[in-house]
Amino acid sequence: MLYAALLYTPDLDWSAPEQAGWLPQYGEFAQEAAAQLRGGHALAPTATATVVRVLGARGGEVVVSDGPYAETKEVLTGFYLLECADLDEAIALAARIPTAWHGAVEVRPVLDLGGDREHPDPQQDRPGRPDQ
Repeated sequence: MLYAALLYTPDLDWSAPEQAGWLPQYGEFAQEAAAQLRGGHALAPTATATVVRVLGARGGEVVVSDGPYAETKEVLTGFYLLECADLDEAIALAARIPTAWHGAVEVRPVLDLGGDREHPDPQQDRPGRPDQ
């Protein structure tokens, strides 16, 4: 089953020396989780973001604005695509991503929109969660 691990931290510039120093930790995580990693990337700072909307419906007016979708204290700074047996395994793996101790990692099932890969049911029981 595929899960997206969405990485949220205060805005980052990975080329800044104080933040580039974290890169070895991400390299270690990538090596440790190589069997389950299916992809992922760091994102450029939010100042480079562009938001695109189409008003009305398909073919409507295209409205483009600079900046991130939402102004927040923490922003989406990267993601990993994880292949795990279940949500518990995905949570355990997400807890090993360095962002978990610099910010937060949101784990979400990836839905199959026409492919043939097995994907989790987003309504499934969520064993191991403290609220259950």
